[in-house]
Amino acid sequence: MTGTGRTGVAAWATRRGVLRVPAITVGFWIVKALTTSMGESASDYLVYAMVPEIAVGLAFVALLVALVVQFRVGRYVAWAYWFAVSMVGIFGTMAADAMHVALGVPYAASTILYGVVLAAVFFTWHRVEGTLSVHSIDTPRREAFYWAAVASTFAMGTALGDVTANTLGLGYFPSAVLFAVLISLPAIAYRFFRLDPVIAFWASYVVTRPLGASIADGLAKPTAASGLGWGDGPVALGLAGCIVVGVAWFAWSKSDVQVSADTPDESA
Repeated sequence: MTGTGRTGVAAWATRRGVLRVPAITVGFWIVKALTTSMGESASDYLVYAMVPEIAVGLAFVALLVALVVQFRVGRYVAWAYWFAVSMVGIFGTMAADAMHVALGVPYAASTILYGVVLAAVFFTWHRVEGTLSVHSIDTPRREAFYWAAVASTFAMGTALGDVTANTLGLGYFPSAVLFAVLISLPAIAYRFFRLDPVIAFWASYVVTRPLGASIADGLAKPTAASGLGWGDGPVALGLAGCIVVGVAWFAWSKSDVQVSADTPDESA
C-alpha cells in the first residue's frame, strides 16, 4: 500500500478521491448519443465484413483494452473515457444482437433480460455504495459498478430499439421520434416535478441508446427496410469523426471536467 490514498487495489488503478466521469452537460449528451449511433453502425458493419465470431472476439478485446486504459489513467481524461464508452457501444450492440441472431431469443425477451441485469447492477451498487450518483465515482469499486451499469444500458437499449423498429414494425425514424419524446420526459419531470436527479439521469441514459441506434439504422439501412441506404460503414465512419471532434473539444476546453470529488451528491 502506498501513501496515495489507494487501498486494496493495484497501484495503477483508479485513485480514490479523483472523479472519473465527466460533468453532465449538453455536450455530454450529444457525444453520448453519437457513441450509441456509431456503436450500432460499427457493430452491424463488422459482423458482416468478417466472420461474426471473430468480430465479437475483437470487439471484446478492444473493450477490455479500453477499460484497462480508463482505469489506468487515474482520473477523468476525455479521450480515455469516450474510447471506453465507444467500445462499450460496439460490443454492447453485438451482445444484444447475438441473443437474437445466434440464439433466436426474441428482442422483447432480451430487452427484459438485460433490464433485469441492469436492475441487479443498480440494486447491488446502491446496496454497497449507498448512491448511484455520477458525482461519486471516485473509487475503483464505484467505477466498476458504473461501467457495469453503462454496459447493461447499451445492451438493453439496443434490444429495446429493435423491439420498436422491428417487432412492433414502427421503422427506424418513427422509433427515433418515439425515443426523442421519451428522453425528454425525465428532464421535464426533473425540472418541473422534482424528480430525483439520479433517477432522471439514468432514465435518460438508458433511452439514449435506442434513440441513437434508431437514427443510425435509419441512415444506414436500405430503403426497403425504411432506411436511407447510406450503408453501415460510411455512417459509422462519419459518426466516429463527429465523436473525435467532440472529444477534442472536451480535451481542449476542459468544460466537462468535474473539479472536485467533494461535489455535493446529487442523490442527497
